[in-house]
Amino acid sequence: MTDTAPPFVDFRNVWLAYNDELRAQNHFAVEAIDLQLQQGEFIAIVGPSGCGKSTFMKLATGLRMPSIGRILIDGEPVTGPLKISGMAFQAPSLLPWRTTVENVLLPLEIVEPHRSQFKARRAEYEERARRLLQKVGLAGYEDKFPWQLSGGMQQRASICRALIHEPKLLLLDEPFGALDAFTREELWCILRDLWTEQKFNVILVTHDLRESVFLADTVYVMSKSPGRFVVKREIELPRPRDLELTYTKEFSDIVHELRGHIGALRHATPSIAASV
Repeated sequence: MTDTAPPFVDFRNVWLAYNDELRAQNHFAVEAIDLQLQQGEFIAIVGPSGCGKSTFMKLATGLRMPSIGRILIDGEPVTGPLKISGMAFQAPSLLPWRTTVENVLLPLEIVEPHRSQFKARRAEYEERARRLLQKVGLAGYEDKFPWQLSGGMQQRASICRALIHEPKLLLLDEPFGALDAFTREELWCILRDLWTEQKFNVILVTHDLRESVFLADTVYVMSKSPGRFVVKREIELPRPRDLELTYTKEFSDIVHELRGHIGALRHATPSIAASV
């Protein structure tokens, strides 16, 4: 990858108001978003509650169109929901009447070009799903139903579902927020390994600063609403990263630095927040 390569994700002065009335009042949910994500890059977005992190994700997935500005992904303008992306959220949302492997297969049943080939390639797709489930530690659970899985197991299956169609872009919105600390760290390592192997692009929204520093190449801090990126912190910790790293002073210093930025934003007036 070179600095001259075109960005894979390119937000150009993006603003979003949720309706025309709010736009007329200059009331934006996010404003002046400029972000360039290079091929294979892993970024994390952190910030105070209600700052617009989830709104940003809706823009990145094509579920919302900007009021102002332009979004290019993989060189193409975003005009609707992206087929080249996979998504996972805080709630795994597995369908209770489908087995784990059937839940993972779901994107292949509904997203072209896989949908039209699904019946003919079912055995091949199912083998791919089973291999992916084994990779995340769910060997032996492929034919269980969601209610037979723990929360952490359900989230592993949800990540497999997001990756089964081999997307170029993985969007994660608080995917580990509801899990206990031990399970969360276990899933950090699983995500790290999958990303290291496949080098898809990742945009992670999280409240967990340790999570952002452990996983990401770059962490962006958003201001209070209207959300804008006010800090860009490159994480120059060597890869591959092991959990032992999270106990080092070098790691803790970055986490404290980010916490300081967010603390300042919580108590800042809008004019001050814009300049942090």
